[in-house]
Order: sequence, then structure tokens, then C-alpha cells
Amino acid sequence: MLELLLPPPVDPLWDLAEAYGADARPERLNLVLGVYRDDRGGTPVMAAVREAEIRLAERSASKEYRGLSGNAAFNRAMLSLILGSGPSADRAVAVQTVAGSGALRLLADLICRTRPGTTVWISDPAYVNHRPILEAAGLTVRTYACTDGPAMLRDLTRAGRDDVVLLQGCCHNPTGVDPSAEDWEAMADLAARTGWVPFVDLAYHGLGDGLAADLAPTRMLAERVPEMLIAISCSKNFGLYSDRTGCAIVVGTSRQALRHAETALQNAARTLYSMPPEHGAAVVTTILEDETLRTLWQTELDTMRARIEANRITLATHLTALGHEAQARTLARQKGMFSMLPLTPEQMLRLRAECAIYGTTAGRINIAGLPTDRVECVAKGMAQVLDAP
Repeated sequence: MLELLLPPPVDPLWDLAEAYGADARPERLNLVLGVYRDDRGGTPVMAAVREAEIRLAERSASKEYRGLSGNAAFNRAMLSLILGSGPSADRAVAVQTVAGSGALRLLADLICRTRPGTTVWISDPAYVNHRPILEAAGLTVRTYACTDGPAMLRDLTRAGRDDVVLLQGCCHNPTGVDPSAEDWEAMADLAARTGWVPFVDLAYHGLGDGLAADLAPTRMLAERVPEMLIAISCSKNFGLYSDRTGCAIVVGTSRQALRHAETALQNAARTLYSMPPEHGAAVVTTILEDETLRTLWQTELDTMRARIEANRITLATHLTALGHEAQARTLARQKGMFSMLPLTPEQMLRLRAECAIYGTTAGRINIAGLPTDRVECVAKGMAQVLDAP
């Protein structure tokens, strides 16, 4: 009976399954999974995280439930980190979630509970889990162009009052192409004028142009619009993948509205997972509340960002040397953990079969998962499939 209910494999999920298989074969290069890897192929525990864990272990705090909103100190730290000390932080509320995906789902449920029938606009292409999460919450999904500023703004003029527009705050997944500063300003003006609500997904802040620069568009939007939703992940920039640490933030116009939003988020959490896990939130709080650990964390984050940028530049340089300057220029203007290779699905499959290099069939690869000594290998593999008849 269950076999009859199972749908056929969805391509991105097939990509993921294949990627786990690739990890079992050392000759294969797995660039599908969205995790940071060092040159030895490992995903290291950050030194700031390790020190915070030692301090937490020494304190031996209770394992008692934290409550539906999670760790209150973590929520305060997230508000300060994301929104800074400006006035928008004073009209916002935060709830701890099960990672960034949990934040997306809780905020999607909030939209559905408060405004049934809402349309949410997502980018095309989009992070693979955006549409499933939104549609599972009962929302209608439409798309807007994201790799061309004028086309994006034209599409977003069609978003109606009280529609929601899901924006990736920095380091767009899967394309690596972010709006310009001018495009962000134009979107803020458009949202304020027409009444659609920005919903910002922040999963890679600190890995693009630096922490302050990556957060600047989100902070600007929060200052310019009356209402806003923000989903935050601590997986990538704290390396807390398996600890599932995230946060949902609502920016509103009144304390009463924020209390209602917090209650709605708590109710949604109760039906989905009840209380969020404590460990990752305690680690993040320990780091952000200690000046020495926070400085260490930001230094490590900058080092990760520099390695990702160097990988991308080196890949583009090798491609140029192999006679594919146009494709190199496309890669060079991207940022963050991911890049969208200028290859067709058929070429991506040939890259797997002939070169043992695994990206998604849509073309996305994880630049942060690329060992330095294999960057040239990827460039040669790309050139091989591009030059094939």
C-alpha cells in the first residue's frame, strides 16, 4: 500500500542520494552537499564552538525544557546580531527554531494562520526546499526572476498588497548571484509603496562579502518597511549543521502585533516539534555574549569566506586559461558557498560519468566543498564537457 503512495524520485533528492554515495568513493568529488569542507575534505568544528562547548560542559547546566520559544538569551542575541542596535530591533520578536528550515516552516505557518490564501513569491531558480515548505504550509507560490535586476523588479511589481516575497539575504542558493545595492534599495521602495511583505532567508551571512556587508540589505529593509519576516540558520556560519540551530524573527508595527505573532509561532512549534533543541543555541549564545569568543568566531568566519572566494577565483582563472572566458566571467561574479555552473543538465551528467565530479543536474556546485588541489581538475572537467561535440 505504501509503495502506491510513494511519488517517483524528485531530481534534487536524487542528486542528494547520489552525493552521499559519492562520499563513499574517494575518487569521486562530491560538490552537492551544502557543507563547508577544508582541504582534507572534513567539516571542522570551529575553535570558538569547541571552546564554548567546553565552557558549557564545565557548567553542567540542566537539560530541562526551555519552552516553546526556546532559549531566550539566544533569541536576544539573534535580534542583536541580525538587526543591530537600530530602532527595528525594538519592534521585533524572535523565536528559536529547529534550524533555518524550521524557521521557514514556522513563518510559513504564521502567514497561513494570519492571512489564509496568501501568495508567496520565490526566486527562479530557488533554493530547492523553498517551494515544498511553503506549499506544505498551504500557501500559493509564484516566481520572480532573480539573476537580472531589471527583470526581478518588473516581476515584483506584480506582487500585490499583503503578498509575501521570499528573498535570500545574501549568497543566493543556488545561483550565487545577489541583487546589487541599488536593486535592494529599489525593492525596499517597492515593498513600502505597494504593501508586499519581505520574507528574508538568511543562511549564509558572513560567507559573501563579510558579516556586516551581508547583513546590510536585511537591516535596510527592516528600517524601511512596516512588517517583515526573517528566517535564520546557524548551520553554515557557526558550523552547527547537526545541532539544528535557527531562529524566526518577525518585525512589526506594535507590541500587540508582535505578541500575537509570537503566540502564533509558539502554537505552530507545539504542533510540529514542541520545544527546539538547546545545545546549539547555548553554543551560539556563549560565543556572541563573550567578546573574546565572538572575535575568534568572526576571524574564523572571515578565513572560511576567504578560502571560498579563492576557490572561485582560481576556478575562473583555470577556465579562462582553457579557453572558456565567458563561463569564467559568469562564475567570477558569484559569491558565497554555491555557484551555478554554466552547464546543461546533460553536461552535468557527463561531468559525473566521465570526470567523477558531482554537482546537481541543475548545475549547482558547492564551492566551499572543493579542495584547493582539485580546483584545476574541476576546470578541466568543465572544459572537457563544454568542448565535447
